[in-house]
Amino acid sequence: MTIYDYTVKDAAGNDVSMKEYEGKVLLIVNTATGCGFTPQYEGLQDLYEKYQAQGLEVLDFPCNQFGNQAPGTEEEIEDFCQSRYGITFKMFKKVEVNGEEAEPLFKFLKEQKGGMMGSKIKWNFTKFLVDRNGNVVERYAPTTTPEQIDAAVAILL
Repeated sequence: MTIYDYTVKDAAGNDVSMKEYEGKVLLIVNTATGCGFTPQYEGLQDLYEKYQAQGLEVLDFPCNQFGNQAPGTEEEIEDFCQSRYGITFKMFKKVEVNGEEAEPLFKFLKEQKGGMMGSKIKWNFTKFLVDRNGNVVERYAPTTTPEQIDAAVAILL
């Protein structure tokens, strides 16, 4: 299996094949609107604006699995992100990232980059960086800001 074998649902519930992102650099993030890391949306948007024309896509997967920090509907979350942070990157359906109900894409990402805490995702705003060939090259902790990832993104582009 590769990252391109997965299909996910966008915020409206439509199927999106990861094949649509072949040849792009991806930053895949599980997010929440009521988290201490929520201001990272601003940095994610800045990265997207800086590198989108060169092939970066930021894929936002809201997750309510940690402290009930993303309790709204996809529409409410999208409205919040657009009005508060000016988000223009793609938002997907709310997912679970750990446990038996975990989104298969996140199971794959965790298998590829288990991180220091093993395969379990510790909190919202865990970030996975994927190269143009679909290889998961790095996993970043929630405390790692988008600004700290900038150089790694630039190298892959």
